[in-house]
Amino acid sequence: MSQRLDTMGAPLPPSEELEEAAESEQGSENGGSAADQFSDTESARAAVNDVLEEMDREFVGLDSVKTRIREIAALLVIDRLREENDLSSERPTLHMSFTGRPGTGKTAVALKMADIFHRLGYVEEGHLVTVTRDELVGQYVGHTAPKTKEVVETAYGGVLFIDEAYYLHRPDNERDYGQEAIEVLLQTMEQDRDKFVVVFAGYKEPMEEFFRANPGMGSRVAHHIPFPDYTVDELMQIAHMMLEQQGYELSEEGEQAFREYIELRVEQPRFANGRSIRNAIERARMRQANRLFGAKEAPSREELLTIEGDDIRKSSVFADEQDAGAETGPDGDTPDEAPSNGRADNQDRSEEE
Repeated sequence: MSQRLDTMGAPLPPSEELEEAAESEQGSENGGSAADQFSDTESARAAVNDVLEEMDREFVGLDSVKTRIREIAALLVIDRLREENDLSSERPTLHMSFTGRPGTGKTAVALKMADIFHRLGYVEEGHLVTVTRDELVGQYVGHTAPKTKEVVETAYGGVLFIDEAYYLHRPDNERDYGQEAIEVLLQTMEQDRDKFVVVFAGYKEPMEEFFRANPGMGSRVAHHIPFPDYTVDELMQIAHMMLEQQGYELSEEGEQAFREYIELRVEQPRFANGRSIRNAIERARMRQANRLFGAKEAPSREELLTIEGDDIRKSSVFADEQDAGAETGPDGDTPDEAPSNGRADNQDRSEEE
């Protein structure tokens, strides 16, 4: 199913910034002063800075991504100022491509971009609709076009985030209808570009092949942003943030064990950055709970909140590499968690960070 999100988990109300901008525009038509127009631009700048500061606080690492987002936001603010001064009236191309491995924050950043576009008045609502091939491509002749159009319409006023977009293109299958979905997207991205923004996402190499195979699509995407993998230190920082949010902490031995876990896990197949860290924490919590449940005495408050080294080291990631190998699941533990369809980033796609 497609998933509609906004920054507060509910439809965003019209922001004060947009109301002020609308009032200023009306005032300008009635002879408003240049000072009023400057105030509108400053208000928009302040609103965007709020979102950028949220990203700095909430997102670990991603320095290159934050820099690109700041540059895009600055361009849009200045474009608004140029428009107020009769220097430009053409809407900039906002469609984007996010490339990187799972768990690097692509969906979370897309949500922030939707908020920025909304605050600057480029989209009316600022919601995010997340879809994959299954929500766009039909199973029989005549099914795909209306299905894709329906999804696009739900994204009007916001951002359409297409995960694993390269799966839309399957030239090896003559009976595949993905190309029809691409054609509908191409048409609406151009004709209705004032109504919504499209973000294509997925692994770098397949995305590059997707755009080479569909040059019309690539020409409509103005911003290509790569998302790097997190470093070990950044993954440890993410782990601490997640543990703190859930009311846990690592013991000294747990700290060392978790770092060793990360160093081993990043070298194994299907590593999913922040998503793998979250899943590792969940399994460590279960091991801790099982350990405390089997104790003779009721655990103390300190024991309840502390993850010990053994809670980490019982992961199969620490097993001999030959034993772990092909029997290891997508996050280094039980084999039954392996994706059933062979898509490396299929697991738990509701969270990218």
